[in-house]
Amino acid sequence: MTAEHRWAWGGSVFQRTVAEKVSCTGIGLHSGSPVELTLHPARAGTGVIFERTDLGVPVEVPAASESVTATLNATTLGRAGTSVGTVEHLLAALYGLGIDNVRVEVHGPEIPVMDGSAAPFVFLVRQAGIFEQDAPRRVLRVRSPLEIRDGKKRIRVEPARTLRVSYAVDFAHPCIGRQSLRGLELVNGSFEAELARARTFGFLHEVEALWRAGLARGGSLENTIVLDEVGVMNPEGLRWGDEFVRHKVLDLVGDLALLGMPVQGHVIVERGGHALHQRMVGELARRAMAWSEPASVADSYAEPISYGALRTATA
Repeated sequence: MTAEHRWAWGGSVFQRTVAEKVSCTGIGLHSGSPVELTLHPARAGTGVIFERTDLGVPVEVPAASESVTATLNATTLGRAGTSVGTVEHLLAALYGLGIDNVRVEVHGPEIPVMDGSAAPFVFLVRQAGIFEQDAPRRVLRVRSPLEIRDGKKRIRVEPARTLRVSYAVDFAHPCIGRQSLRGLELVNGSFEAELARARTFGFLHEVEALWRAGLARGGSLENTIVLDEVGVMNPEGLRWGDEFVRHKVLDLVGDLALLGMPVQGHVIVERGGHALHQRMVGELARRAMAWSEPASVADSYAEPISYGALRTATA
């Protein structure tokens, strides 16, 4: 059985990196600036390291919870006065494909938005190939429930054998309303099948306010689902009827990637966002020393997911 087919968050008990250098170009969603991005293989134990290469002297920013500097409309990482914005879609793709170690060169202020989803980054990693390294992987096993509440917002994590996600959103818009995914298990390719193509979204009436805040300058119908008062403005429509909640789960996966190891737990979110996600990531990071342990062979052979068992609801 190959590494690809014994995969549950990478599946192998060994760490993984990209097999060779690979690059892409695009624009930043919020800055509107052109960006060149290159993924490089990295040694075992490196983790994910972002490197800004457009500032004269390259500056490295680790993909770690302690590097988070902002969560307004995206997750931004920073170190020594240097930041890298909108990292969550790339991190979600790396997490979803089980990539532990990679150096990400970024020539620009943020990760390119591409089509607004993680699918282009999945394609990029697939083009590079995946290399299994001769070093053991660690996993973070949730030992006891944790919950954070903020008004009507809530995030909770409970013990589970794999990473499972239940997520609900509630927007006062006729195309969204209340949408939920329940019990989505991140194993055996489910990230690619169920989440990777879900795009970011925004509301037309908020655009001017975002522009005044210096955000969304690179947004367009090519990289964002845009909703006016009555419907979706994108000519091609939606990729799923519940694409909105799927994208929120994608964002969550990218934020969980900042833990630097796969999570075994059931994450339950009500009306979440990057700020709430990062509060939970911070709590898990504080317990990582006690809760992390070497991955076992049992972790590599998760039972295949039955997509028929994935429950979706839209109200």
